[in-house]
Formats: sequence, C-alpha cells, structure tokens
Amino acid sequence: MKNPFQEYNKQFSENLFWIKVKKMARSAGVKVVYSALLLFYTYRRRETPKWAKKVIIGALGYFISPIDAIPDLTPFLGYTDDLSVLAFALSTLAFFINKEVKENARRTLNKWFKNVDPSEIAAVDKRL
Repeated sequence: MKNPFQEYNKQFSENLFWIKVKKMARSAGVKVVYSALLLFYTYRRRETPKWAKKVIIGALGYFISPIDAIPDLTPFLGYTDDLSVLAFALSTLAFFINKEVKENARRTLNKWFKNVDPSEIAAVDKRL
C-alpha cells in the first residue's frame, strides 16, 4: 500500500508529536486529539505491521507539520484538513485499533480535557 502522506514522514517524531498535541490540544479539539492519540498508540503496538506504521507516521507527520492545506491558526477550520487525514488513516488501520489503544487514548485525553463529551469520542469510534 502506497502511503499518500509519505512526504510527511520526516516531520514525525514521538517528541514532536507530544509537543504539538499538548500545545494545540484545546484549539484542535477532542476529535482531532483523540484521533491523533489513537494513531499514536496504534503505532506503539508491537503487533502493528510496518506498512501500517508507515501510514501512521505519514498521517501524524502531516498533523505535526507546520505546512498545512488549511493553516492551524485559522479559527474553526484550521484543523479540518488534519482531521480528514487522521480519519483516513484511522479507517485504513481500524483493524489494528484494539481496546487497549482506545483506553490509552481516552486516559490521555481525559488528562487534558475536563468533561469530555462522550459523543465526540463515539463519533470517532464509529468510524473504526
């Protein structure tokens, strides 16, 4: 499978991922952050195959990249392209997203957001 986000592979590192997510969590919103966390924790699974990890690295590299189709600083629309890329990767890799991945993502999400609306998480989970 060809990774459509291969050019963003150089943008990804675990350290940059955590910096970006922590810095932009509030402005990105629950759906974007939860989607990114699902991919990150899927990437960390030993059982996730290399081809799937390449897709994740490309998608998270796009998320981290300062060069976006829609700049992240644009109110309301800034993370639309990021969410689309993350959603594509999630639907491609849904088979590898298990209960443990979801629990890790939710635990981290709940550290950063007070009173997470379960419907926002359910909207992302529904695509899996």
